[in-house]
Amino acid sequence: MYPEYMVAPIREDLTSAGFEQLMTPEEVENVLGSKEGTVLIAINSVCGCAASKARPALKMAVSSADKKPAKLVTVFAGMEGEAVSKAREHMLPYPPSSPSIALFKNGELVHMIERHHIEGNDLVRIVDNLKGAFEAHC
Repeated sequence: MYPEYMVAPIREDLTSAGFEQLMTPEEVENVLGSKEGTVLIAINSVCGCAASKARPALKMAVSSADKKPAKLVTVFAGMEGEAVSKAREHMLPYPPSSPSIALFKNGELVHMIERHHIEGNDLVRIVDNLKGAFEAHC
């Protein structure tokens, strides 16, 4: 685990953009276990690709898309381990990945962006990927 003072501004990067921080497995299950609506979940982390690509892409996509998920949530890898584990259960068969981004529709995983899609990609392409997923599923 990281010191909270270190991760607080990283959490705020997404919560200030409308993402709800989920802290417990129960909170994750309440959101991802719902069979209605669309949910975008970001597994946030302290790594450079989260800072330079994942979080900026999430904020840009959400702020500029015509169609958007009904609910925006995040969990923090390296902090709330049980909440992250519960989120990853819903993301199977994809392996654990931080950062990562998943879109759920009516309780089903419909779109997944893993770390290797983030760190090896350009910011605009990640934004376009997300907006395309929103258009198709929201």
